[in-house]
Amino acid sequence: MASDVSLQFVEYLRQSKHLTMVEGLDDAVGPGVSDRRRAKLWELTDLSAGEFADEAARFYALERVTLQDMISAPSLAALFSQRFLREMMVFPYRSSDGSATLAVADPTDVAAQRATQIVLGAGVVIRIATSEDLAVVLNQRLGEDDVDPAGGSASQPREDDIESLRDLASGAPVVRAVNDLLEKAVELRASDIHIEPFPSGLVVRMRIDGLLRPVTAPAGVLPQAVISRIKIVANLNIAERRLPQDGAARLRTGRADVDIRVAIMPTQHGESAVIRILPKDRGLLVVEKLGFSSSDDATLRRLMKLPHGMIVITGPTGSGKTTTLATILSILNEPVRKILTIEDPVEYEIPGVNQSQVKPAIGLTFAAALRSFVRQDPDVIMIGEVRDSETAHVAVHAALTGHLVLTTLHTETAAAAVPRLLDLGVEGYLLRSVLRAVIAQRLVRQLCERCKSPRALTNADFAEDPRLATLGFRAGEVIQEPCGCERCGGTGYRGRLGVFELLELTSDIRELISEKTDGLKIDEMAIRAGMTTMLADGIAKCRAGLTSPAEILRVTTVR
Repeated sequence: MASDVSLQFVEYLRQSKHLTMVEGLDDAVGPGVSDRRRAKLWELTDLSAGEFADEAARFYALERVTLQDMISAPSLAALFSQRFLREMMVFPYRSSDGSATLAVADPTDVAAQRATQIVLGAGVVIRIATSEDLAVVLNQRLGEDDVDPAGGSASQPREDDIESLRDLASGAPVVRAVNDLLEKAVELRASDIHIEPFPSGLVVRMRIDGLLRPVTAPAGVLPQAVISRIKIVANLNIAERRLPQDGAARLRTGRADVDIRVAIMPTQHGESAVIRILPKDRGLLVVEKLGFSSSDDATLRRLMKLPHGMIVITGPTGSGKTTTLATILSILNEPVRKILTIEDPVEYEIPGVNQSQVKPAIGLTFAAALRSFVRQDPDVIMIGEVRDSETAHVAVHAALTGHLVLTTLHTETAAAAVPRLLDLGVEGYLLRSVLRAVIAQRLVRQLCERCKSPRALTNADFAEDPRLATLGFRAGEVIQEPCGCERCGGTGYRGRLGVFELLELTSDIRELISEKTDGLKIDEMAIRAGMTTMLADGIAKCRAGLTSPAEILRVTTVR
């Protein structure tokens, strides 16, 4: 009987044109199967979990029950074994009118209803819920029995919880939701996806042109299932919910191949995930496209011809250091040179360059790779980042022994790289010998070419933000400002460009390098010698109509 009714429901879905495939229908609705297998019927449709439950309630003439209704209602789960409730995927509770009620995902599962009636009586009211909502309420209500006396939660999820979550995470709706997020991120040129759990549900934001922008979170899917799906894709342990995890994968989203880096972090309301997106088809820039001024461009080209020494690029995370390094490497990449890199991770694949990725778990660190590099007869060595004293020392000695070494640091200005390297234990006399130049950079959003609009600055603008006068702008000066259009998503900006300061170590600046070097003195001398600061470079780009004063003030400081 139940099987006949199930087949009628299948026919109803087929006529409603909600079924996306017919393969597997017999397994999903056949007699004597578990609710978990019946739930596969939902996966064969184009409906969300909520829409599927609505269709089932309409077909079987039963009322729907929401997750909030079940959470707030008095539970009758204590009258049943946890194994029964989880395997049958049902939740018994007392409704507002006092009647015993059973929330089910599959109203044709007569065995579960009969077993419930033995305990609660024949007058049990049947309501329809989504299998995801049932999983949440069962985990919450049954999980209350798993709290230890000290108030901490159980150390590890049960095996049946893990399998249930794995099934949900592998289901079509969750797979589709995660794939849609990745495709949307690629379409919007996002560099990162932030997926964060809160009591109200998942919050999803994407970092586009350097700033986070909220996007619509997946609807009708369990938050834990979304995180578990991301873990599965990144080859992480879905059973581990207490510790941070890092993973990676190569995927095809739409028509683009992308590498992703996944970082999972436990939070108060569940696990959050950050997905770094590295499109494989993004091309390397040419130096002219990086945004160097004509004088800095000429200096950089001259520095790239040096046979040995060290060039350092500084800036915070996300300031474009790797892009600048990769662009320089692509120019140096000639048959007469051997180039080795050690990176974390490899973001740009450059044909002809030997690129390696650090693997601390097996001892392949920056320093360990560098020691091997010097025995590989390289001409150019690129180090993704100098993070510790050991790496700094090995890098300096590599530059001393006839190699051109390119690397990055995290400092506020170009001049600050000198005291930072000294702090890492590099001797002053060695630094004077090997350091050739330091490039500091930031990324600013570029005005959308389609909608940017000229406007003359007024006295009201200076009253609102006195820093405009500090930057050298005057009332009546015409600048371009963001307006917003469909092409730029209403932000007024599309794409980013760099603002730079290039500090070349002249003989006068080298004389300032000692164990007690003050970065400010180096900065002052470099400016007197003609160095263009990031602030000055940004102002020039603003006056050229490439960006706005607000963007320059966002990433630089007046000094």
